[in-house]
Amino acid sequence: MTGPRTDTARLREVWAAGGSAVGVWSVLADPVAAEIVGAVDADVVCVDAQHGLSDVATLPTVLQAFAVVGRVPLVRVRWNEPGQIMRALDAGAAGVVVPMVSSAEDAWAAAQACRFPPVGIRSWGPLWGARPVAAPADQDAGVLCVVMVETAGAVANLEEILAVPGVDAIYVGPNDLALSCGYGRATYRTSTQVDELLDHVVQTARAAGVPVGLHCSDLEMAAHWRDRGVSWMTAVTDADLLAAGLRTAVDSLR
Repeated sequence: MTGPRTDTARLREVWAAGGSAVGVWSVLADPVAAEIVGAVDADVVCVDAQHGLSDVATLPTVLQAFAVVGRVPLVRVRWNEPGQIMRALDAGAAGVVVPMVSSAEDAWAAAQACRFPPVGIRSWGPLWGARPVAAPADQDAGVLCVVMVETAGAVANLEEILAVPGVDAIYVGPNDLALSCGYGRATYRTSTQVDELLDHVVQTARAAGVPVGLHCSDLEMAAHWRDRGVSWMTAVTDADLLAAGLRTAVDSLR
């Protein structure tokens, strides 16, 4: 018996072919919404347990709803804390996105929490008894550890972070990165410095052979940075699409 195909497998296929993955961000802790989002033919879905609504109680139900439509998404955990990373993986995440990684030591801690001994420190404790559970080595091979570059420290230590074994990709949070680097709420559209900062991160990752994702505010931004070498763009969230669709419908009826 085989389970649903994981988003980590799909990401790796897109990256191996030299493509850019299209991502959707899921912030609603609702199984019906998760099933609808999961059925869309995006390359990757990330459930946001940091700034989204999913928590330790609701995450298993949300991930089960994704599995109904054959999707095993990533989860952004609340913090770079081993227990949170392990819990997300135990609940059924295909991989994790880890926020606020500022050093090689931070990156190493995240990667270690994603793998079982002797490679890492992940604790064995499957949650589900009704489905087959892969062996530790197979889970290690399938998991994706993505660390977020969103601080001035991460930029200063970027080459060291990219070289950490077990870090499969980086994901740039441009809002926190601009704040941390002293640019406030400036964006690449309004600040040459922010544009150069983002480009530096992207090109450094590409030179190291590490896939780099970028959280985008809209479709135009996603297309712009795809053309500049980003290998995973997220430009839509389920909550934003719901709100925008409702506003459009109501405005049209009026």
